[in-house]
Amino acid sequence: MKKLIIFLTLFAVLKSYGQTIPKLDQNTIVKDSTGMIYPYVIWKKMTEKGEYSLKGLKNKESDQFEFFIYKTTDEEKLARKKRSDERASTLPKPRTAEVFKEGSKFNAEKFRDLNGTRFDMKKETGKIYVLNFWFINCPPCKAEIPDLNELVEKYKENKDVVFLAIALDDATSLKSFLKQNPFKYNIIDDGRYYSEKYGVRSYPTHVIIGKDGLIKFSTYGLASNTVYWVDKTIKEQIEAEAK
Repeated sequence: MKKLIIFLTLFAVLKSYGQTIPKLDQNTIVKDSTGMIYPYVIWKKMTEKGEYSLKGLKNKESDQFEFFIYKTTDEEKLARKKRSDERASTLPKPRTAEVFKEGSKFNAEKFRDLNGTRFDMKKETGKIYVLNFWFINCPPCKAEIPDLNELVEKYKENKDVVFLAIALDDATSLKSFLKQNPFKYNIIDDGRYYSEKYGVRSYPTHVIIGKDGLIKFSTYGLASNTVYWVDKTIKEQIEAEAK
């Protein structure tokens, strides 16, 4: 879902000057509060996950706009998340993965993650299972990891919500990848057996199984509101249980 996220807090200010907002690219000069200039690859990496933002200001001497990088505040993150959810809610529901028809019974399986933890969906009933089929060299799979990590954090206190990321890659490759790209799901290595068993052909593929063992949501690929719907479905299952 996340592509490059550049949060320009002074867009309104820039427009008020009657100027065209400069395009952000390799030629954009980005500084920090000390005046140090950041290379394109650095500030792009820093801003793409939303931890840092850019602020545009007009230089009175040169009459040109300059961009400064700063740590995104919690208030800005919440505001951006709210706007993102509002946009996502207006978009059509992501396409359903045909191999996981919503409302049908999920063929329960046993899994073991990289840490040796076992998950037996046949015995451990009464839980909401959130599955993600993926592999390391899948660009959209990697792009959504930061958003999926936020979901894990959001529901970490609820032991009835179990996140499982079924990867096609071997344990060695995954451990190397995860050192630089933390993924907070429970990672299942060598998952090609499971992908073939369920008929998964597109990645990433998401599946949510309710406490009754029925498939509540599924989708494949990465739409701009995929993670929104994963979150929405989890909340709906929790709320349904509470009633």
